Amino acid sequence: MQALQEFQESTRAWLEENCPPSMRTPMVQDEIAWGGRNATFKNPESKVWLERMAAKGWTCPTWPTEYGGGGLNKEQSIVLSQELARINARPALTSFGISMLGPVLLEYATHEQKMEHIPKIVRGEIRWCQGYSEPGSGSDLASLSTKAELHGDYYTVNGAKVWTSYADKADWIFCLVRTDFEVPKHAGISFLLFDMASTGVSTRPIQLISGSSPFCETFFDNVQVPAGNLVGGLNEGWNIAKRLLQHERTMISSFGLSSGQSDRGGTTSVMAAVEVAAMHYRGDKERLSDPVLRDSIARFKIDSEAFAYTSRRSIEESKQGQGPNATSSMLKNYGCELNKRRYELLLQALGHQALGWEGEGFTPEELQVTREWLRSKANSIEGGTSEVQLNVIAKRVLGLPDLVAMAKK
Repeated sequence: MQALQEFQESTRAWLEENCPPSMRTPMVQDEIAWGGRNATFKNPESKVWLERMAAKGWTCPTWPTEYGGGGLNKEQSIVLSQELARINARPALTSFGISMLGPVLLEYATHEQKMEHIPKIVRGEIRWCQGYSEPGSGSDLASLSTKAELHGDYYTVNGAKVWTSYADKADWIFCLVRTDFEVPKHAGISFLLFDMASTGVSTRPIQLISGSSPFCETFFDNVQVPAGNLVGGLNEGWNIAKRLLQHERTMISSFGLSSGQSDRGGTTSVMAAVEVAAMHYRGDKERLSDPVLRDSIARFKIDSEAFAYTSRRSIEESKQGQGPNATSSMLKNYGCELNKRRYELLLQALGHQALGWEGEGFTPEELQVTREWLRSKANSIEGGTSEVQLNVIAKRVLGLPDLVAMAKK
């Protein structure tokens, strides 16, 4: 306990000295630090904060120091999280490399691959995107057809991916490819890493109803990828894919927590906004005058707190070596529903002011809420649809029989 207390004191002192003032304020969407070869920082202090945290390895505090991580144990990691929360510190780096790719590289990659890629993830030097879904392979991911053919010391990749988040801004991609068409579909898939600047790679943003374009179509035309970029062995990609999806679903489940995706300000700030909006637009400055809305807000807060504790328990289990499992499907499904409920509440509180799309009569914040509400609907699709998650929960958590498999027999 003495050692942990000393760690807490030194961590608190370091954060007080090194966390810039503006990094102790609610996150602003265009100040999120994604890193990458072409990273830009609207707020110069975002760059300072990233560099300082990366130098400590605290962008990935529990990853091994051998690969640039912080090397903290479970208790130290909890203390660091608490101290960051105490000063309301922003995340120093937001990265698919941290939330999805890095954990599977630590589990499946060779030492050489880890040394090549993980330190760059920790320092935010490379921005990654995910090449999974295809035009004809969404929920049935194993039916993917993007192929990689081995020619000596490199693979030639041809095909297309869709819904590739930020592909037009990413430096590298972790990609599922088919390397054998003669075996059952799950058995012929491999996991490749390659540079998005490679000849033959192109992207095209997809315009969403919300007005933003975070997703892309991604095309591969005779892209040459070094054979050494194959992770986990030839035709062994499906196991890695499932593992990575568990990490992704755990990440997406956080949309229902205080680190919610759309608002970046957290449950506290969004729920405060709901209450302020309700008091303002319903003409009651002292209390919420709508009992139905008041009851909905109370229920949401209770459910959100329960979900937060459940998520924390899952995180603690993963730090004890259990890793993500079918629980990630439970968290993903419920977290996404919470996030959608949050924006439904905000619309309910805003009343007719939530009906605007453009033009006079609406503030920028009100117009943004409408778009974020629309965006939240995608939560139940990305990372595996809610139907897929419920099937996983039914089979792997509840132990219910697989009726499809039984029907085939």
